[in-house]
Amino acid sequence: MPSDSPRAVVALTPTGQPAPTQSFYEAVGGEATFERLTSAFYAQVADDPIMRPMYPEADLAPAARRLKMFLEQYWGGPHTYSEERGHPRLRMRHAPFTIGERERDAWLRCMRHAMDEVALAPEYDKVMWEYMERAADFMRNA
Repeated sequence: MPSDSPRAVVALTPTGQPAPTQSFYEAVGGEATFERLTSAFYAQVADDPIMRPMYPEADLAPAARRLKMFLEQYWGGPHTYSEERGHPRLRMRHAPFTIGERERDAWLRCMRHAMDEVALAPEYDKVMWEYMERAADFMRNA
């Protein structure tokens, strides 16, 4: 997956002047936002007949934590994911699961619902959603 993470965004002050540079992670609300996003996503996964079987753990909390750490790192937050788990190797970690168009679409449906629940500002939602679509396509292996 291309590493084109938007590490920093330029925000404007109320007077239209450039504000100090901050990461996308900070601009969207930091840890609280990514906690809400992953919680909302896994609430959808728990009831989804396509997605739920792809998570062998009875408790989805560990998977939610891994996704949260990954997304935080990708968007310019803490590097906890790499510190705990090493390089993301997303395709390798997902290789045991058949991920075709149906699974990709189910993942995107759950993620879109979660993103709608979090309700980022439109400019941030657009950037994040484009990434989610690319990531979902990248994970396809069937």
